[in-house]
Amino acid sequence: MSMELKLDLHVHSEHSFDGVMGLDEIASLARAKGLDGVAVCDHGIALTDAPEYPDFLLIPGVELATQFGHLLGLFVTGPVETTDFYQAAERIHAQGGLTVLAHPFEHNRDDTRLLPAAPCLDGVEVWNSRADRNIREANALAAEFATTHGLLPFGGSDAHVPQEIGNAVVAVQVKERTLDAVKAALLEGRAEIKGRRGRAWYVAQSQLTRRRKTGARPLDYAQWAAFAAKCRLQDMFRRD
Repeated sequence: MSMELKLDLHVHSEHSFDGVMGLDEIASLARAKGLDGVAVCDHGIALTDAPEYPDFLLIPGVELATQFGHLLGLFVTGPVETTDFYQAAERIHAQGGLTVLAHPFEHNRDDTRLLPAAPCLDGVEVWNSRADRNIREANALAAEFATTHGLLPFGGSDAHVPQEIGNAVVAVQVKERTLDAVKAALLEGRAEIKGRRGRAWYVAQSQLTRRRKTGARPLDYAQWAAFAAKCRLQDMFRRD
């Protein structure tokens, strides 16, 4: 007998330079929002020692900045210490993980720049709750790219603060609540993806966290203040 699991496949913890949430906090918040699991994909840091919960899955992941944009490695079992896309894809696959292009059209509509990457991908993040701040059709473009190149659809909130968790929900049908069962369901394309836009202000919050963690200069904070004001205006005039 199968069961439905609801997942958010892109969440950041305090181990990211712009994240603030501990793993236990993430699990608690996600449960409260009706989720059965999340993928923790910190910047450059793979989750290799994930705690286990009796009724909740923490999917180990990583997010890497590469020459083709950000790449998620899901279901990784060890570090992936490279920023070269091809090396990263090879190392993720060697660990039995999945390669997913994250928010590929967040800043650029040109899909031709991504063509060399397509053969090394398992999927594309067709819903990212932060992706459409600058290009409103960013998620639609990602979905079109995935369909054109026969890639699997994935979705994630890209949560950096508590309020963002669950802004993307990937529902899969599985026979057991295990990482292997979830990965198999995703590979078979048995996923339904829903989402809602995140608020720009939460992006500003995570950028402030980044400055605090990295010892930013006064000028950096002044630039952040201008960015934060822009985010406030975006939220004020947004149309969902």
